[in-house]
Parts: sequence; C-alpha cells; structure tokens
Amino acid sequence: MTYWQLNESSTDVARALLSLGMSPGDRVGTLTENRPEHVILLFACAKAGLTLFPMNWRLTNAELVEQLILIEPSILLVSATQRVRAEGMSDPIHTAVLLLEEFCTDAKSSVGVSDLPTVSGDDGLMIIATSGTTGRPKGVLLTHANFFWTNLSLDLVAPITFSDVVLQVLPQFHVGGWNVQPMLAWWKGATVILESSFEPERVLEVVARERVTTMAGVPTTYLMMGTHANFSESDLSSLRYVVVGGASMPQTLLHRWHDKGVAVLQGYGLTEAAPNVFCLGADDAIEHPGSVGHPYPYVDVALVRPGGCLGEDTKQGELWVRGPCLFAGYWRDLEATEAVMKNGWLRTGDVARRDDDGYYRIVGRTKEMFVSGGENVYPVEVENVITAFPGVFSAGVVWVDDPIWGEAGVAFVERAPGALIDLDALSEHCRARLAAYKIPVRFHVVDQLPRSPVGKLNKMALRTSAEAEQG
Repeated sequence: MTYWQLNESSTDVARALLSLGMSPGDRVGTLTENRPEHVILLFACAKAGLTLFPMNWRLTNAELVEQLILIEPSILLVSATQRVRAEGMSDPIHTAVLLLEEFCTDAKSSVGVSDLPTVSGDDGLMIIATSGTTGRPKGVLLTHANFFWTNLSLDLVAPITFSDVVLQVLPQFHVGGWNVQPMLAWWKGATVILESSFEPERVLEVVARERVTTMAGVPTTYLMMGTHANFSESDLSSLRYVVVGGASMPQTLLHRWHDKGVAVLQGYGLTEAAPNVFCLGADDAIEHPGSVGHPYPYVDVALVRPGGCLGEDTKQGELWVRGPCLFAGYWRDLEATEAVMKNGWLRTGDVARRDDDGYYRIVGRTKEMFVSGGENVYPVEVENVITAFPGVFSAGVVWVDDPIWGEAGVAFVERAPGALIDLDALSEHCRARLAAYKIPVRFHVVDQLPRSPVGKLNKMALRTSAEAEQG
C-alpha cells in the first residue's frame, strides 16, 4: 500500500464513519489482528475526530463485554477471523458489528459526509485498555498531542528515516503496536511490514528477505528468535537496531544478540505515558546491566520518597513522570485518574534508583513491596539478581504470609530452553548479592511464566500459585 492510497482510503473511511451518524469524540471499537485496514481506520478516526478503541482479541468474551460496557463504542469493526466470535457475544449495549475489511473496501463507493471536522491536539485519538494484571482494566485515553510528542522524542533517540524497513510484530491492541516505531515510520514515509502473529522462523525469514532495518518486541520475541535452530545461520545484517520493551532483557539473551552484531535498545515505559519514559542505548546495556537508561527528550522524571515531596535530592523513590506525552486520564474514571495524577505529574507506582552517573534502574513497585522481618523488599531487585544467573531467562518474585518473618518471598524461575538450573548454586548466587531478608524462602523452576500479551509477568497468577503451594 502506498502513502497516497493510505491517505485516500482513510479519508473515504472517515467520511463513511461520519455518515453513520457518528460525531467527534465517539468511539470506534475494533477486534482484529494486525492488518493494513486497521491502519487505514486509525487515520480515518484521526481525520474524523473519532477515538479508536482496539480491543485485545486474546481476552475472553466476558472480559471484552466488560470493556464494551465501559467504553461504549458506537460500532465494532472486526476482522473476518473474529466475526463469528464477536457476533456471538452477549452485548448489553447492542454495539453494531461490522466486518473491517468490507467496511474499508465499500467506503469509497458509499455516499459519505463531505466535510471533515477540525481536530485539535487535545482531542482523543485512542483508548488503550491496561493489561489488568494488577487489578480491573482501565481505559487509557491518549490524545493526538500525546502521539505527536512521543514520536518526536523517539525520533531524537532512535531515529527512523524514509529508507527504513520496519517490521511490526507487537499487537495493535497495545500502545507499543502503534507508538513504538510504526507511527514514527508512517510519519517519516518508511516501509512498514505488518505481521498478524509472531512466528520466529517466519520473522527470521522476513528480516533477511525484506532487508528489515529495525523492529520492536518483548524479551520473549527475541528469546524465541534467538533460540530457534535457524538463528545462527540467519542473515540479520540489515538490522540497524532492535527495540525491546515490556520487561527487562536478560543479560545472556542480550549478549546472544550482540554476538550476532545486532544493537539492542532497551528502556522503560507505560501506557499512561504513551509509552516511552526511559531509553538505554546498546553500548550502555553492557556497561550498565539492569539499567533503563536516561529519560527521553520532553520527559521529566522525579524520585519521591514515602512522605517526601518533589524537589528533594533523593536517589531512590517512587518514579513520577511529567510531559506532553502523558495521557488525558482514565476513561470515565475520575477517581482513578486523580489517584495517579498530582499537579501534572504521573505517579507510576514504580520505585526507581538513580546512580551517580545519572542512570536509572527500576527496583520495584510500591504495590508489590512486602515487609520481611521489618525490612522492605522490592521483588524487581530480587528478580534482577536471579535473572543474572546462567540458564535463567526470567523470574517472578511474590510474597506469602510467613509465621516467623511476617511475609517472605517465593521465586518462580523460568529457565532458558534446554537449560538446567542448580537451585543450590542459584541460592548461593543470591546470598552473595542480596541481604538475607531479601532471599526467597522457596524457588520453583518452570518452563514458562504466566504473562500478559505484551510480556509482563502476571503477578496475580504467581501469587495464587504460591499461596496454593503453601496451603
């Protein structure tokens, strides 16, 4: 598809949407895999002043219906593979279900509204449902301005040019499927290749055949590619760099990609920041393992200790974020919005530490912190130590009630494919690097940890498993 075709098609679809009686501010729901028609629809919504709500097709019908009730989209456009499922959902708000491919094709011949509305930067462009691994999902409202500033700052750190070939495997129901490379690529006139699903063998082939220059994924993406039988022989010479997000990149995996000659950019972000906050360059990743780097341009950060205030010179505290990338609020949830926003700052709930060189490291979450023997323990700090052990791909640490210490940690260790984990050696590894009260009382080796669709650990599922095992 050419950019001329994208422009013409999106204008036709924008007019067709308005001809259905929709008005600026109305929501357009979607249930689809990554598709070019979904891109057309996004730009159509932008031109019509409508807000796109891409729904996670991996959720259950009950979860999807709950989101429909909250967001109330005027229509639901679904791909052919999702049509039967969508039409079979019990939807109390009776959302009209239309086929995405047909709607985009028929828009050109339909009699639509001729004039398009004026759209401002503060108008909503997209609503993204949070992952819900720590509670009930909320709708994050992102504006046109959020998209603009996020991609402007991204371009200053990890630039894309019209000659780039960008491979998109992240799902379009996640902010990373739009704002971590694809939107910047369309801004610059680059080529974007959409994959409807992730298959490591196919992705390795596409990178070589299409001379892909950059892509973004989660650690699991690069693990599955890096451990595939074809990885060592695959031609990845066209890749300028790859971006990883959603979770930390294990050092062993990072070295595997560096040995292949591929630069890996890491960082930290969250949907409410649209999503980029920190970035760690490829060279810094080796010298500062576990760090998330420095803030992106146009992003301010502050560390606030419990009971403290902004402006204090503290090197560890809750991470607060400010900038034009911040979301407009949670959809129809003023209480939740006010709980995380304070004088223009977003309280992330993550605890970060800044070292003497100005590099930041995420050491935990305020809500995940537990107290063992009167001492605060942040699971992320323990997880980082565990993942540095040979053969470990990832780790999740949760707490359980303990008759002696009050609360104690339990670690779930995901091994790399084919690796064997010596628990005695792992325990000794932790004792050499952590205070005694931080060391988990139990370690469980698993083949795969429960994760959200974008690679974040499902701590609620781990907590359930730990409590059930404890009895």
